[in-house]
Amino acid sequence: MPISTYDDAMRRARELAERGPRTGENPQVGCVLVDDAGVIVAEGWHRGAGTLHAEVDALSKVESARGLTAVVTLEPCNHTGRTGPCAQALIDAGVTRVVYSLDDPGQKSRGGAETLRAAGVESVSGVLSGEGYHLVERWLTANRLGRPWVTAKWGSSLDGRTAATDGTSQWITSAESRTYIHLLRSQHDTIAIGTGTAIADNPSLTARTADGNLFPNHPLAVVIGDTPLPAGSGLWSHPRGVLQESGPLVEILERLYNIGIRSLFLEGGPRLMNSFIREGLVDEYVVCLAPILLGGDKTATGDLGIGTLVDARRLTVTSTEVMGGTIVVTAREAH
Repeated sequence: MPISTYDDAMRRARELAERGPRTGENPQVGCVLVDDAGVIVAEGWHRGAGTLHAEVDALSKVESARGLTAVVTLEPCNHTGRTGPCAQALIDAGVTRVVYSLDDPGQKSRGGAETLRAAGVESVSGVLSGEGYHLVERWLTANRLGRPWVTAKWGSSLDGRTAATDGTSQWITSAESRTYIHLLRSQHDTIAIGTGTAIADNPSLTARTADGNLFPNHPLAVVIGDTPLPAGSGLWSHPRGVLQESGPLVEILERLYNIGIRSLFLEGGPRLMNSFIREGLVDEYVVCLAPILLGGDKTATGDLGIGTLVDARRLTVTSTEVMGGTIVVTAREAH
């Protein structure tokens, strides 16, 4: 069968992958098993660390997979962690072909395609790779860079001020945009702020639904800076707990990566935000622009070390949306 025959099956695998959590050490992966007529006979997806991988989930739903084709959104893994290697599971099950979108870049997990081919299983990569990239973009970037994917968020007036001259800032942006930001928080492993913001504002750093309940996938709170968090801080009762980190940002991110953190939602304050940007550690920006003007010096960022327009950090805008009058702009750094 021509490989293009598997496009619809790959799209279905991608739909299944999106059912899995965006957070955690493992990527979102979906898998379908297809017979010689191109009919899907079993489906599976990964539900989070420690659960069945998508391929094994699909294999568990058929009496025999001998002669079938596995269509997977990511190259089957090649290592033993909390579960065994999916490449070997597919070989043992007797599949004759594996079709996948993206290669696995992990130092420990990659190489599944080579293992499959060595066992006589046809292995084809790159099928609809562009369509499925968003599923694993954070995970791929984190594994390649050895640090969490960083999303920097701030809310400001149209003239770039995050607070009025007297420091008042609640609320610059709309309730609708704030609800959206809570959703984004829930889609990251951590929420990070600086110690100055933690002490001055005593924020909860929770991720809540519109009706005030905690999201099931709740991020860890991280406070970055040398000043100890006061004993009376509300963050000590954070539902996922709080980590205090100090030192060079690159080393902090490496430590977080090593404990399984793959995505970080950065909410500042401005000094910490500035440091992340200057050091090139931001992958994505989410900026909520309220239709007001404030003036003054309470800007979202400070001196970024850019002396001329030629040296400006060039971003790619990926989406804009108006939420209750607030314009939410999402932009990416190029890697």
